[in-house]
Amino acid sequence: MNKNYDFCQAILRAKLTQLTQSTQISAIQMKVFKFGGASINSIERIQNVAKIIESFAGEKLLIIISAMGKTTNALEKIAEAFYAGNKEEALQLFRQIKAEHLDILSQLNPQEVSILNDLFTEVEWLLHDKPVRDYDYYYDQIVCCGELLSTAIVSNYLNVTGVKNLWADVRDIVRTDDNFREANIDWAFTQKKIHENIVPLFETLDIIITQGFIGATDENESTTLGREGSDYTAAVFANMLDAESQTIWKDVEGVMNADPKLFPDAQFISKLSFREVIEMAYYGAQVIHPKTIKPLQNKGIPLHVRCFLKPTSPGTIISERPIHNLPPIIVLKNNQVLMQFNSKDFSFVEDTLVNKLHQLFVDIKIRPNLSQNGAISLYCCLDDRPEKIEKLALAASELFDVQVEKEVLLLTVRHYNDTIVAALTENKIELLSQKTKETIQVLMKNS
Repeated sequence: MNKNYDFCQAILRAKLTQLTQSTQISAIQMKVFKFGGASINSIERIQNVAKIIESFAGEKLLIIISAMGKTTNALEKIAEAFYAGNKEEALQLFRQIKAEHLDILSQLNPQEVSILNDLFTEVEWLLHDKPVRDYDYYYDQIVCCGELLSTAIVSNYLNVTGVKNLWADVRDIVRTDDNFREANIDWAFTQKKIHENIVPLFETLDIIITQGFIGATDENESTTLGREGSDYTAAVFANMLDAESQTIWKDVEGVMNADPKLFPDAQFISKLSFREVIEMAYYGAQVIHPKTIKPLQNKGIPLHVRCFLKPTSPGTIISERPIHNLPPIIVLKNNQVLMQFNSKDFSFVEDTLVNKLHQLFVDIKIRPNLSQNGAISLYCCLDDRPEKIEKLALAASELFDVQVEKEVLLLTVRHYNDTIVAALTENKIELLSQKTKETIQVLMKNS
């Protein structure tokens, strides 16, 4: 009886703890903001971000900020030089980054720089060593510095100007595996850390500033989360904090129906559904990565895409609600390759051969943007990544006769009509096309 009673009491205590944690999180209404590198690539823009944050005075904000401007690209060059054994070049390149960040900090009238000095030392200590592990490991240890430096500087500036906030090292919160450059988040551990280390801070603070894109293993080795990792990190925090909303601050008004750099008459879209955004991203639109959508959709948290240059503009709202009567959404991908895989003996291209080809895609880490089967041929459109295309063609030649055609274009139109498709394909040579009720794709080349 006593053992059963103790067991029941333990279950009850666990349930109460779980309920208390859930109540504590949901009781704090907060928003999650993410500012990209373009929003802080100058003194004026850092000051602009500060004004945006000040305009939300009294609200609970968890803010994620990317590395400044082209810092990530510069850090990648350092990682490459270090791994190639060019220690002095790597150190010189890092000294440039160090000087640039210290100059920005000094112009913003800082109170102290101890956090930055610690971060500089962390990278410099590594660069004085010799590489003995894989490149991806060193990439993560070096590149993660960009987000840490930018957030430390912005946090410092906000405190100097009277916007009280706390800087948090996300590596103490987001636990990942050791799949460097494409790390996977340990959701259970990260949720526990957010409850223990982040939620209590909001009882006395309104603003916490931290980083996206990075995390750490259980051995405290830095990791990065891959493409669009900052947006994804923001979505993870929004999910685990049961946030009211997530906002991504960009240099555009919101989501457009086409790339305005390619189509000057592109239209602004005020509302979209999660499903539509995932479809757009799948076909190559530079909007929101699907992995960012999933944590938000799972809890019905709306995503706002707003312009930091026009902070009073409402931007685009992305939610679960279906949106009808959307304009045609256009995605044009340049630098494509059409690969034709032909049966060597005119036998049918059957499951066995197709499966072997798909395994090559997996092994080489390349994904077709469009594929179509014939009786004795398989056509695939891929991004023109020369080293991967060459490797794929060589490996596939053991199974097929392979033909490669470069400099082709892949046009995708969601919610298409005949008029717009005709206009977009005028004076083009059509190589391949596919369509459903909602989407048409045309692979073409200039005539």
